[in-house]
Amino acid sequence: MADEKRDAPRPFDVRTVEYLLRLMSEHDLAEIDLKEGDQRIRLRKGGMMPHFSSATQPVVAAAPPTVAHSASPAVANPKATAPTAPASPPPAPAKKFVEIKSELVGTFYTRPAPGKPEFVKVGSKVKPDTTVCLVVAMKVNNEIKAHCSGTIVEVVAKEEDFVEYGTVLFRVDPS
Repeated sequence: MADEKRDAPRPFDVRTVEYLLRLMSEHDLAEIDLKEGDQRIRLRKGGMMPHFSSATQPVVAAAPPTVAHSASPAVANPKATAPTAPASPPPAPAKKFVEIKSELVGTFYTRPAPGKPEFVKVGSKVKPDTTVCLVVAMKVNNEIKAHCSGTIVEVVAKEEDFVEYGTVLFRVDPS
């Protein structure tokens, strides 16, 4: 029994998330939303991810039949998974901005703690070692550094958005 618990998927278990992403691709699903007890994971293709409440911890804890069953309405209606206008990339800006991207999968936060000031906002000057946000994964606060110099011109991600590797978080004017 101890071996079963050790091998059971945990919140944000990489193999389980990869499995769910593979299911989404194979069945052309736009979204998977799973909840077990007070733990939850929601994966969505394109567009902005929904917010997770701070009391809700994302988790993957469902067998493949449960995933297929809960996702079958989206498969039955092909128009429901058709891309919408907001999912298309925005037109390229006239000026070339540097993008600060997420270095890991997790929840995006603009502040070190509730009630504290934001790390940066539009108009803030950044240097390569400037902390611009936190991405929280498995209850670990991961500081994201700017890795560039310039002025923040856009905060792309929203507070408590679920972000993936490479998700654009900020745009910086390097001039």
